[in-house]
Amino acid sequence: MIHHIEDEKILMEVINNEKLVIIDFFAEWCGPCQMLTPVLKSLDEKYSDEIEVYKVNVDESQNAAMRYGVTAMPTLVFFKDGEEVERQVGYLDEDELESLIKELK
Repeated sequence: MIHHIEDEKILMEVINNEKLVIIDFFAEWCGPCQMLTPVLKSLDEKYSDEIEVYKVNVDESQNAAMRYGVTAMPTLVFFKDGEEVERQVGYLDEDELESLIKELK
């Protein structure tokens, strides 16, 4: 299940997870962000035991976007054991994202 985060404190809590955490910084008006949502849902279902997916709306959570240096959408930030391990800016198709998940988990 993909979770929406609006509070920066909660964001700090979710990155400290044993699973691979993927945070999708997005905007409602962003076309590539809308294209990425079904890809993330599919992979979240496929790898539900190994990953956690969260979405942060940059228009509603500007402090979180600034804290993580997000300047373009979509930005996917990957965390493992509380540490950022990867960052991707722009749309990734399902095969590209799945390969990245397999590499990082």
